[in-house]
Amino acid sequence: MKLYTTESIRRIGEKSIEAEGISTLDLVEREASAAASEVMARWRPSKSIYVFAGPGNNGADALAVSRLLLDQGYRPITYLFNTRNTHLSAPCSVNRERLLQYEGATFIEIEKTFMPPELTADDVVIDGLFGSGLTAPLAGGYKALVQLINDSKAFVVSLDVPSGLFGEWNMGNEHRHIVHANLTLCYQFKRLAFMFAENAELIGEVVVLDLELSKEAMAEQTSDFFVIERRDAARHFELRDPFTGKYDYGVAYLVAGSYGMMGAAVLAARGAMRAGAGLVMVHAPLCGYEILQTSVPEALVEPDNDKLVCTSIELKRKYNAIAIGPGLNTTIHTLDALEQFIKRCHHRLVLDADALNCVAKRPQLLKCIPKGSILTPSNNEFDRLFGHSVTHEDRLKKAIEVAHRYDVTIVLKGYNTMVVRPGGKVYVNGSGNPGMATAGSGDVLTGVIAGFLAQGYAPDTAVVLAVYIHGLAGDIAAEEHGQHGLTASDIADNIGRAIKSLQR
Repeated sequence: MKLYTTESIRRIGEKSIEAEGISTLDLVEREASAAASEVMARWRPSKSIYVFAGPGNNGADALAVSRLLLDQGYRPITYLFNTRNTHLSAPCSVNRERLLQYEGATFIEIEKTFMPPELTADDVVIDGLFGSGLTAPLAGGYKALVQLINDSKAFVVSLDVPSGLFGEWNMGNEHRHIVHANLTLCYQFKRLAFMFAENAELIGEVVVLDLELSKEAMAEQTSDFFVIERRDAARHFELRDPFTGKYDYGVAYLVAGSYGMMGAAVLAARGAMRAGAGLVMVHAPLCGYEILQTSVPEALVEPDNDKLVCTSIELKRKYNAIAIGPGLNTTIHTLDALEQFIKRCHHRLVLDADALNCVAKRPQLLKCIPKGSILTPSNNEFDRLFGHSVTHEDRLKKAIEVAHRYDVTIVLKGYNTMVVRPGGKVYVNGSGNPGMATAGSGDVLTGVIAGFLAQGYAPDTAVVLAVYIHGLAGDIAAEEHGQHGLTASDIADNIGRAIKSLQR
């Protein structure tokens, strides 16, 4: 599913209006009806509700919501902030007149002086001050109003987006000048800004309201940002041909593990096997030989000459996928072995964990990484490689730039894992849960990516599929174990079930 920019959403709205032969006012009514229905599903008419409306179309939505609530026996107290006196959008002006006609409505228009209500934790505030069309940070009295809302402890429902938040990029936009919503009722589409961890405290729970906008208009609008959904992943999986053997599904080569960290190699190998690789070879130090043979008997083990760490990486046969890093360690001998291998390798690589930490110690290796390789850093690993990022938004912008510069795909791991392609396309994962923030989860993902690459999936498809399947496996595991009890082994064990569920 595309993640549209604010400008693209505006165009989709305009084209939908044109295609249906309706007016902007009709679309506002549709938005308000969907929002009011959500409010009424959560609270009874006896609930104390305050509506804050701004002078634009977001304010028009809020005024219309207030009117629809009045129709159903609610008694909202509504404030319209018309500080410039008559500088209202046309839909806002019409909805103002409609609300004024309601006998018994508590409607207060603020032109100069504002006597703020005493909001409590028992109240609901509907925030309709400014929508995603805002182009500058809030200033003046609106900052004070936002502070009032945020300090009130009331339950805040924002229409479209929390007032003050931009739909995409918010660097330099101070959080204290943005409404902190408990619930955001966004129209038709989530916004890119919703995907960044630093904005989670601003948006709260997100409910997407379907406005039945024109599908043709949506298709016409291009985007560089996408959300990976179940249907996107499902279309790539088919039942296997019965007349096949293990080599038809490829051979994955994993370089992983060191003394005290062999679990990472085990998890990566299990991830690759469960993803469907025909054969998995693990190059690991001698200390891991028995561990791997016992824990993953399906995998082959190629022991390094060293007992504790990997000191050489040599391809003794042809492999369909090569992944390096889980539990590898960053000793000088491993550093040297990785440097020599990267410099002479012309095969696409999957680099994770300590492989990335090794490169961070020798940053000149970035230029030597084979084109088309896949880097799967955690936030800390990414920052070691490319410098400290203040926010996730900042990290994504940097990832887009370095993916293009080095012609690699970067998988920014996290709750909303983002796959950044060299051409600038970004895919945000739609599966997974907080329970997956556990040791070894990333090692399983590395194995799953290698497993799909080994089977011959196109690299771009393999990475996006692996990220989604990994998250879906975590969701299936959480149903049994709960998020607190979820382990990386549980994720690995459910990779096959996740794929099977999509094949159905």
